[in-house]
Amino acid sequence: MPVDDGPQELHGRKLALVFTGLMLVMLVAALDSTIVATALPTIASDLGGLNHISWVTTAYLLAQTVVAPLYGKLGDQYGRRIVLQVGLVIFVIGSALCGISQSFPELIAFRAFQGLGGGGLMVSAQAAIGDVVPPRQRGRYQGLFGAVFGLATVIGPLIGGTLTTNLSWRWIFYINLPIGVLALVVLALTFPSVATRIQHRIDYVGAGLLALALAALVLLLTLGGTTYPWASTQVIGLGALSLVALGAFVLAEHRAAEAVLPLGLFKNQVFVSAGIVALFLGFAMFGTITFLPLYFQVVRGASPTGSGLDLLPLMAGLLITSIVGGQIVSRTGKYRVFPIIGTAIITVGLFLLSGLSPETSTLEAAGFMFVTGFGIGMIMQVLVVAVQNAVGYEDLGVATSGNTLFRNIGSSVGTAVVGTIFATELASRLRSAFPHASASQLDTSHLSSAALAQLPPYIHAAYLAAFAGSLDTAFKVAGFVSIIAFVASWFIKELPMRTTLTTEDLGSAFGVPRSGDSLSEIHRALSVLVGRQQMRQWLEHVAAEAGTDLPVADCWVLVRLRRDPQVDLPTLATADKIPVAALDGAVADLIERGLLVADATSDLVVADGAARAEVVNDVRPAPTLSSSGAVMADQLIDAVRNRLEKLLEGWSPEQFPALVQFLNQFACDIVPCTPTLVGTGSVELEQ
Repeated sequence: MPVDDGPQELHGRKLALVFTGLMLVMLVAALDSTIVATALPTIASDLGGLNHISWVTTAYLLAQTVVAPLYGKLGDQYGRRIVLQVGLVIFVIGSALCGISQSFPELIAFRAFQGLGGGGLMVSAQAAIGDVVPPRQRGRYQGLFGAVFGLATVIGPLIGGTLTTNLSWRWIFYINLPIGVLALVVLALTFPSVATRIQHRIDYVGAGLLALALAALVLLLTLGGTTYPWASTQVIGLGALSLVALGAFVLAEHRAAEAVLPLGLFKNQVFVSAGIVALFLGFAMFGTITFLPLYFQVVRGASPTGSGLDLLPLMAGLLITSIVGGQIVSRTGKYRVFPIIGTAIITVGLFLLSGLSPETSTLEAAGFMFVTGFGIGMIMQVLVVAVQNAVGYEDLGVATSGNTLFRNIGSSVGTAVVGTIFATELASRLRSAFPHASASQLDTSHLSSAALAQLPPYIHAAYLAAFAGSLDTAFKVAGFVSIIAFVASWFIKELPMRTTLTTEDLGSAFGVPRSGDSLSEIHRALSVLVGRQQMRQWLEHVAAEAGTDLPVADCWVLVRLRRDPQVDLPTLATADKIPVAALDGAVADLIERGLLVADATSDLVVADGAARAEVVNDVRPAPTLSSSGAVMADQLIDAVRNRLEKLLEGWSPEQFPALVQFLNQFACDIVPCTPTLVGTGSVELEQ
């Protein structure tokens, strides 16, 4: 149960500083999902381990996947600031350790440690907005977070390639240190310690068992057929461990009060179908992002920076359809067709990529990648909408985070599978090309494009053909897997789309992790809606909805005083950029109407029959609500709350006390808030 005070809204410079710190947190966490892609060939050449190159990405994704659902609840229970600080410290230390790694196993272990911090940063940073920003403004700030996450994901490979080319691959990790420390200092100095706490029964057992099952599975897929034969004791043991851990996870989720993944969700056909699509979408996306730089750097001889530029068509296709597709869904309310078409396009794109060879032109490769990215971008945020549209309020948060969980699992497992297929196929092709060579001569652990260039022409050509052929096989397997996603997408039902749901947040388009809390999801959606033109226009006429002709500024004053009779109106008006004249005029008008009572110490000057509050010795009178003013304020709040309740039809908000309390609070906060004088005394709402 919440206790003590609520969120401490910040304004002006202090809010700007806090938001800057949170944006830096989001930036470094989002970058590390893709920044290593173009550095992987160089890392493998330096530390060895080309056969297990996928683990540098997989280790981070696995750790991030498991801890992300926990961080939101930890923040509710122990305070957002301390959880953010702990996550940042873990992330920064992990980044430093990655940068000084001297072996491939060390780097993999430190990437997993880094992921334990990174997984919580994105969830906590988004949740922290609710602690410092008024609800009426949160949609805008959430949109900025989404943009940072999406763009960081897009430019991550290019930044990683540039740092690797001009400095060292170690700088893709060292770059996090100054940014992380700066964010830590800013948040420590400016982020408020919010007193509100919500007690949770956190599912540590479920999260641990899920981590064990996934780690064993990924190890099996990575080591099987390369380090150990498929029938070896080690591989069979990993398979058994994964199955046992998965079974124990299912039992734990049956008993958990707040399960990481409630099993009741699997009775929902839309959730299951969308989960399967998300699983294989993650497979396709990270499989291609991780291994395409290997093609460009080894087969085409590009630099890390060049391979980052080469990936831009993939990211451009993804970005275009993420934005355009989201707007189409928002306007039409139709979403089912997008996963169907998107998975079909991804399948075509992956089979086109499987035809990459040393002779493929740059334009052809760019076209193949654009097609693949075009398909990926059509799906991600639509899956979240489909799931949210198909579940009740009580499952809204866990269903949303569950879909993201499936995508992250697909990313982890898919990267491991593609890596294993590539490594196995490469070893087989090299043995066929050089049957008399020894195992040490065919060892590619430290192979680089520079070393390949020094080989005799016929050997060099054979190596390039082997690399290209191995990647082609891996992409074909990914293409066949995406057919499963295509089939599953046909089982996503088209249900009438709830008015509350939105698809315009770029963060949703890229699958940014969320806390798994239903109230947070409702808050997120309503905050976005408040900023839309239709809602803004309605808010401008909220007085008429309540049956009064009060100007917007008058409504604002009444509701602010009803919410907090002791509020300092001039200070709040300054924070909301309300001109002094507008505030004075509104107070005077309300006094004249009998809705406010002037402070006894203030002077009232009557001019032309109108009461006007004078400022005496630079001290403004402190008006209070009259009984009729309190009634009018309640009517205004009720009018807004009733409209919000209509937006939530189908989720039965009246059945959930916490949601009712939230709607009451939200209704107070979004009453028109930034009136400016236009012309001679007329007042408009300016959002």
